[in-house]
Amino acid sequence: MKKSTIAITLGDPAGIGPEIVAKTFNVKELYDKANLLLVGDRFVLERALDLTGLDLKINIIENVEDGKYEYGTIDLIDLGIIRDDYDFGKVNAKCGEASYQYIRKAGELAMTGKVESVATSPINKESLRAANVPFIGHTEMFEGISGVHDPLTMFEVEGLRVFFLSRHLSLRDAIDQVKYDRILDYIERCTEAMARLGLHGSLAVAGLNPHSGEHGLFGNEEVEEVTPAIEEAQRRGFDVVGPIGADSVFAQALAGKYAAVLSLYHDQGHIATKTYNFMKTISLTNSMPFLRTSVDHGTAYDVAGKNIASEVSMVEAVRLAAKYGPGFIKD
Repeated sequence: MKKSTIAITLGDPAGIGPEIVAKTFNVKELYDKANLLLVGDRFVLERALDLTGLDLKINIIENVEDGKYEYGTIDLIDLGIIRDDYDFGKVNAKCGEASYQYIRKAGELAMTGKVESVATSPINKESLRAANVPFIGHTEMFEGISGVHDPLTMFEVEGLRVFFLSRHLSLRDAIDQVKYDRILDYIERCTEAMARLGLHGSLAVAGLNPHSGEHGLFGNEEVEEVTPAIEEAQRRGFDVVGPIGADSVFAQALAGKYAAVLSLYHDQGHIATKTYNFMKTISLTNSMPFLRTSVDHGTAYDVAGKNIASEVSMVEAVRLAAKYGPGFIKD
């Protein structure tokens, strides 16, 4: 199978992104799985290499096809935004602007088919705001880059895969999103995403209320919205089951009974995945023309610049981009 190319973003320079990215490029096995390309600033990368003590060479390139893609060398598209010192662990408008431009460039490479995947490291919302960046986070940025409304998010951790019916809403507002039409639409979208990733098996829809409401004894959402949507999807030929109580569906999926779970609100699925393995829980966005994977932690300003941040999550994000990236290679 042909190796895909992954554009990795350097993240907020003042956070832990640069150091965990540098450590990720020092993982030799990743080069056997994909071509790794970094989008960032040479100054920031050099500072990260000095901090971590890694003996890795920097190869500045302008075009993706110019990369060496060999262990020991970091192929870098240098945007030249940060050229002098900045303080680790502090909100900085220049760093916010740089982190946004790294993402924007990586997204452009993906949209033009130069890379199949983008793996992102942490950015800081306060620094983005200080830089007057018109997006609050990665998802919104990629929505703007790809033109895809409401990009579909999936978490994966060691075989447990979870989709989300809604993201950043209050719990009260999230419950209002549990409607027949939205659930039916998401079953279809999730099934398409699973096929694109080469996943086979049933999609399980989690229950909203305890024990899925016990047929209306406590809560009517399952009776009035969730079950009818699932039954209609089944009539249309979708391999979907549920609703299944949220206290058991994630454990069953982890054991292999289901290929993926549709969580009905943000924390329902986040708690399940992150409790099982916080560092290896990776976010995938795959309803765009390219795949995006991401660590699911922040910039950790409190430890930035101390060379103690773990690269495990970043390595896993790149590993999953390499795993699924070939499915996005254009013929």
